[in-house]
Amino acid sequence: MSRRSALARRTGIATALVLVTLAVGAGVVAASNVAVGLSEQSGDTSVPTWLYLATGAGVIGASALLTMLMTDRGVIGSFHDDAVGFSVERLREAGSLLLGTLGIAGLLFVIVVGLVGPQIGNFSAAVLLTFVGGRALLTIVAYTVGNPWPALNPWRRIASALPNGYATYPPWLGSWPAVGSLLVLIWAELVAPLSSSPRALVAAILAYSAFTMAGAIAFTPETWFRKGDPISVWFRLYGSVAPIQRTDDGLEVCYPGSRLSDDDVITDVSGVAFILVLVWELTYSGFIVTSPGVRTVDALVGIGIPPLLIYLGLLLAGFALFWKVYWFAAARTRRRAETYLSYRYLAIRFAPPLLAIAAGYHFAHYAGFSISLWPSLLDTMAAPLNPPENPTQYALTSWFGYVEITGILLGHMLAVWITHSVSFELFPGKLQALRSQYPFIIIMILFTVVSLYLVSLPSMAAVYVPD
Repeated sequence: MSRRSALARRTGIATALVLVTLAVGAGVVAASNVAVGLSEQSGDTSVPTWLYLATGAGVIGASALLTMLMTDRGVIGSFHDDAVGFSVERLREAGSLLLGTLGIAGLLFVIVVGLVGPQIGNFSAAVLLTFVGGRALLTIVAYTVGNPWPALNPWRRIASALPNGYATYPPWLGSWPAVGSLLVLIWAELVAPLSSSPRALVAAILAYSAFTMAGAIAFTPETWFRKGDPISVWFRLYGSVAPIQRTDDGLEVCYPGSRLSDDDVITDVSGVAFILVLVWELTYSGFIVTSPGVRTVDALVGIGIPPLLIYLGLLLAGFALFWKVYWFAAARTRRRAETYLSYRYLAIRFAPPLLAIAAGYHFAHYAGFSISLWPSLLDTMAAPLNPPENPTQYALTSWFGYVEITGILLGHMLAVWITHSVSFELFPGKLQALRSQYPFIIIMILFTVVSLYLVSLPSMAAVYVPD
């Protein structure tokens, strides 16, 4: 090993240790001030909020500065190129058949139990399987282990067995159908009683089924579920963060997040939009159940705007703000790097690292939710038509705030590292690569401050929505 390589590796190890120390330090500060939204825990504040937020922002800023010390392209490339591949053709075929059967059975289970089972959300296996099993746990599996959705997807199985491919998918359409329908799903999840009324949930699932089956039959399942179906795009992008990735030869095990530097994770502007929706929807979910969001909604209702339109307007306005800020950063990156590359191309290449941030946000929002309610899921699944009168729920311990804060910070630090590596892939000069990162690092610090601030606030019920 050359002296330069050895020095780079030692620098990398030292950087990792410093980042871990900073993260733990921020977690200690945060834990003394945090009121965990999902678990609705709160404690006495002994540290000023400004210091708590500054500490979180400092972690990301310091991680960016320390990451920039790593300029050896060989070491940077090894993080993304080192992987262990193995062929699992027979196992994959058997697993695909098993998971595909489970996916179809799960869809039928939710529909039947939602229609004829108990009509109280906390007692309905249909509701719990959808939100605890799918929205929370399956997504966590997608970015911590690997994406199981291609094998589980029941709509793809059904569409593949039917005549399809009657039209050619327009290239200009990209993933915009997935972006639009995901925004509709986020809004409907809030304003419709999907988590409290199993029949309302079934109605939404049937409407979604009609939409996505029509797209798959019209454009072929392969094309539609790659680009147009929001749930499939959701899991595909979250799955790109995971350490287990699918390849043409089977599976490979790599470093978490290393896939995010590839140039085929997203290939057009609509992919950028979908990633921004993933980041924004979790911020939005935290905003509307904390005091700033509740006060905003109350004020707008007070001037006569219908609540349904308020929530839709806040959703779209926040997304538009994220969109504007991100593209401003892409333009600034092009200017600072003094490159011939278009700011559109830079925006596409620098967007995948934000998926690490989205994964950290998701974990902070849904880890406690999953731990609390998975015993209820098991209880109701065991007797879906006659569940126990009091399904088991776990209470989170007082230190669980450490876990949620750590998820947010680790997601941001991984995003910083991937941004660093992407810049070294794009630009030949070290100074040019470092300068290109500044606008996106500032965005990440801003996202950190906003998300930590929302997590630090006590959770409240969203107002003017169905219980």
